Amino acid sequence: MTKIVNVRFREAGKLYRYTCNGMNLSIGDAVMVDTQLGIDLAHVAEEPYETDVEMEEDSELQPVLRMADEKELDRYQLKLEKEKEAYDKCLSLIEKHGLDMNLIEAVFAFDGKKVIFFFTSENRVDFRELVKDLAAAFRARIELRQIGSRDQARLVGGIGVCGRELCCCSFLNHFAPVTLRMARDQGLSLNPTKLNGACGRLMCCLQFEKDAYNDARKRMPKVGRKIRTPRGIGTVCEVNLIEEIVAVKFIQDDVQEIEKYEWAGLEPLNSDFKPGCPEYSCTTCPGCASKFDSNGKYTGNNADKRDEREDV
Repeated sequence: MTKIVNVRFREAGKLYRYTCNGMNLSIGDAVMVDTQLGIDLAHVAEEPYETDVEMEEDSELQPVLRMADEKELDRYQLKLEKEKEAYDKCLSLIEKHGLDMNLIEAVFAFDGKKVIFFFTSENRVDFRELVKDLAAAFRARIELRQIGSRDQARLVGGIGVCGRELCCCSFLNHFAPVTLRMARDQGLSLNPTKLNGACGRLMCCLQFEKDAYNDARKRMPKVGRKIRTPRGIGTVCEVNLIEEIVAVKFIQDDVQEIEKYEWAGLEPLNSDFKPGCPEYSCTTCPGCASKFDSNGKYTGNNADKRDEREDV
């Protein structure tokens, strides 16, 4: 078993996994790790845990080098101050060159030899002159990286319509695909003002309950299907996937009545009930039993179609 720890390099950044065998780490501890940009300081985001790393895809994990000492912590604080200065400087140069770009954040490498500027823009930006000015100002390698609106919301932060901190800057580690069909399957109003988050894209939380809705949809009947109830056979006219309640319509003597049932109570009655006409599998309800012969073969209307369906 290998001891794994998840760390972040920024407050709302992505989680990165490292091994930490023989180390006693807690949430918030500052550690030194090896990255593509060299050795950098990161903070423990979750309690370490043990796992069989050989069974996982990313089995070649880098180890945590050591706990950060006082000098490295001071250097980290100096790095944060330099990032604020770099942000202000870049902002003034963007205004000077009249570029159509929205600067989001400036990040220094721990050794100070590289600076990365994150920005958003709806159009293509020619920032060659900007890079020259930045390189002259900071005497370091300059990289300008364009990001999407969701990454912008993660870096900036904010409060969602639910009243809580945005998922992307609190616990969400990656962005899963979100489609309008998820909202449609959950019975939500297809109103962009209600479905879009702070980033202007569909809210990530739409996919949180996707599996629960899919599971309920597989088990519960569709609207228009005939099902058995303690009162008799009725037609489903409404399905509540969250509460797992079905509204069933009964028509007798041209009078229509609707009753609601919990699907957990009806499911045993309909475990062998096929979609379509209830006569296809019903041998107990009045008017249906007479359509089966002594051998249990259905002889009612559409008998041939029923036999074909059973063969399939």
